[in-house]
Amino acid sequence: MEVSKESRQHIEQLAEEALTQLGSIAAAAKSKLHDGRALGSDVMASINTMTSGATVQRLDQINQANRDSYAVLEREPAIARVVVADEEGEERTYYICRTTPITGFSNLASYRAPVGRLASLSVGAEFTLPNGDIVEVLERAQLRPSALANGWDSRNTVVEAKHFGPLTIESLRALLTEVVGEEVTEDLLGQLLAEETVKANIIDGVRRSVITKMGLRDQPVLDQYQDEIFRLPLDKRLLILGPPGTGKTTTLIRRLGQKLDTAFLEEGEQRLVEMVATAQGTVHANSWLMFTPTELLKQYLKEAFAREDVPASDQRIKTWQDYRRELARNAFGVLRTASGGGTFVLKDSLPSLSAGALDRPIQWFDDFNTWQRNAYVQELHEAANMLREAKVPEVQSLGERLHNILTQAGDGALASTFGSLAAELPKVQALVAGLKEASDGKIKAALNLQLNRNRAFLDELARFIDGLQQAQTTDADEQDELDADEEEDTTAPRTGRAAALNAYMQAVRAQARSAASKRAVSKSSRNGKIIEWLAERGLTETDRVEVGASLLVQTNARRFVNPVKRYLDGIPKRYRAFRRERQQAENWYHNEGFEARDIHPLELDIVLLSILRAAGDLISRPNIQRDIDSSAWSALQPFLGHYRNQVLVDEATDFSPIQLACMAALAHPRLRSFFACGDFNQRLTTWGARSADEMKWVFADFDIKEITVSYRQSKQLNDLARAMIRAVGGSEQNVSLPAHVDSGGVAPALLEHATDTAIVVSWLADRIREIERFVGQLPSTAIFVNAEDDVAPVAEALNEALSEDNNQVIACREGQAVGQESNVRVFDIQHIKGLEFEAVFFVGIDQLAAKHPALFDKYLYVGTTRAATYLGVTCEGALPPAIESLRAHFGQDWQAPASQQAGTEQ
Repeated sequence: MEVSKESRQHIEQLAEEALTQLGSIAAAAKSKLHDGRALGSDVMASINTMTSGATVQRLDQINQANRDSYAVLEREPAIARVVVADEEGEERTYYICRTTPITGFSNLASYRAPVGRLASLSVGAEFTLPNGDIVEVLERAQLRPSALANGWDSRNTVVEAKHFGPLTIESLRALLTEVVGEEVTEDLLGQLLAEETVKANIIDGVRRSVITKMGLRDQPVLDQYQDEIFRLPLDKRLLILGPPGTGKTTTLIRRLGQKLDTAFLEEGEQRLVEMVATAQGTVHANSWLMFTPTELLKQYLKEAFAREDVPASDQRIKTWQDYRRELARNAFGVLRTASGGGTFVLKDSLPSLSAGALDRPIQWFDDFNTWQRNAYVQELHEAANMLREAKVPEVQSLGERLHNILTQAGDGALASTFGSLAAELPKVQALVAGLKEASDGKIKAALNLQLNRNRAFLDELARFIDGLQQAQTTDADEQDELDADEEEDTTAPRTGRAAALNAYMQAVRAQARSAASKRAVSKSSRNGKIIEWLAERGLTETDRVEVGASLLVQTNARRFVNPVKRYLDGIPKRYRAFRRERQQAENWYHNEGFEARDIHPLELDIVLLSILRAAGDLISRPNIQRDIDSSAWSALQPFLGHYRNQVLVDEATDFSPIQLACMAALAHPRLRSFFACGDFNQRLTTWGARSADEMKWVFADFDIKEITVSYRQSKQLNDLARAMIRAVGGSEQNVSLPAHVDSGGVAPALLEHATDTAIVVSWLADRIREIERFVGQLPSTAIFVNAEDDVAPVAEALNEALSEDNNQVIACREGQAVGQESNVRVFDIQHIKGLEFEAVFFVGIDQLAAKHPALFDKYLYVGTTRAATYLGVTCEGALPPAIESLRAHFGQDWQAPASQQAGTEQ
């Protein structure tokens, strides 16, 4: 393009200054990185011996952070250059870097700092500097530094000023070489060639980059709206909604990077973070958790975090599927383990849920949570009344006091009930301890009698117990739980005489309770079988009634020993009772076809949310936080270890409202920092969140932001995506393409009536060759098939078809990305969420419609929007009727190159 002489000179000066600055910053960072010096205890005037360990640890953290920053700056010295003018017209130039700036460069600022916002503001915008000065943006350049053998360059630099631009400069270094070239070129041919080189290097508008590698696109500088969102305060509940390619995940990553660096937090936020860190013994930089729907996306998020200098281990980024099991099995005892404990066995395909539970998860959860809470309160009332009716005056008196506390509480908050019950705790504990000592004494006396008669009695009982079948009926399992003593005995021995003693005590207690309550012990249960084996070798009939009466008092009194723990730990068993009751009414569940001890993953979400919310409601109260070390609230302490200062969710609409609420409940109550992003049109699960109202149920004060500028797709593919949403009745979005960006492309290509795999593969190979000819290299390319079984056959056949071009096709089984960046990759459609490619081929979309009728439109939309420029679609028959209206958007092949001027994203 033609650029005025004045503008040309200005750009040349900019290029010379910018490349010099990049070199200086990189050299300084390299020197700092390799000089080996670090902050040490010698920099401190004096070291307090009481706190020296923490001080030295803090210094180590600072040193590591500095080293990390130097490494980033050596590799990428700056990402933007901005010129501003104050109200007096005095100009100042800022360079913005991705990380903490190095000392010695007064005009170098971190993008995370408030002044970093300058990089995202448009020319002409006003900004208030931290010192209060109001400045106007006169000029900005987005830099993409590249270290060359002979110095620094910046590739595809976008420059914009008041009097020109935006312009894309392919190479700043080439621009300076051209200046030198003009001075020595004397012949006319040389001048003509030099002019052509200049025109090719400076391009009008912003060039769309070609995606050459699989992963998440790097967007060093956010746009003005994204930038505003990522800088919002730490204690926000934020949800970003937007179509594919709008930078939702990039904004999320950038926000986390800034909020982890306490240097860039507000003073009030810093104090709060320090307070939480002190209370929990955690480091703020490690106190975050991010959830993603697939393992593949998790891997690419880790890579994107690394670019932002944010260490992201598997401990930080999780799939909900993995974390749910971890919580339920190891933390809250919902799932059974080999070592005992736990209530349920997780079955992924359990046919337990009705359509109502899938369609109305919030109402389903509310029904259970209300039911289980009422059941617990009712249990307390019944226990207090039983104590009031006891024969011992001391027990009656205690029962009366407990009854009055419960009556006064009414339907109020459980927290106040628990607080009032805490005052009675010492009396309850003393009563239970005294009664237990007496009843245990009677049982052990009966055992001693047997041992006196037969010293091998315990050994014989141990052999009998070992011979009991492990597999019991469900009824027997439940009966054992009802018969079990109320004590928490997690260290009960499993083998030998100690186990036999434990089993004897439990069985005799169960028999005594049965005699006192007139309720028979199930003969098929473990206790029932042991009682049958014991015959008359237990308590006498008189002692049975006396001990049984004492045990019933103990059982009811023990309800009040640690009511908080009992409430939380009892939620899984109350869920089983709730499910059984609702099954009979055929509400939420199918009435048969599964065992009572089995549980579906979505059911497990319901149980976990009930536990997490119950604990969170209590912990969020200041008086409970203060007294959490007391015995009344000690059951809440383990939950503190699961809280994180920041919780983030990518592709949030793939998760149910219940799952999102579980994740939200892991955000520390003092901060409640939660950040999620997604798109309702890209929901790839039948249970995923469907509306903003469902999101508002998670957090009533969810701040929902919509991003509408799509940076990924060409105009042709963007038009197709919008038409597709209209055709399938999705949520209409006001999507726009970025201003001044070359968004031209080619129409998507369609192959119909391709019943033979050979025809499909031949067509794919031809289209891939066309793309490579147009672009000059093979960009990032993906083939999507409808099932895991199709991945390898398609990859093998296409590999053979492309062998003469030396292009390799890789089968990505189970969504695992392997091979070189230049490989063509074949995926099962279910693994493609969140990724982007320059070219995408969708094989057999009419078969996809038949296979996934409920989610066909979502799979189609997500699949086609993975492509930036080239989209190819094949059908075994014709286009599915649901999208027949889109036929006009398609061609048969690509006869003309798309965006020939496109640059390359490295």
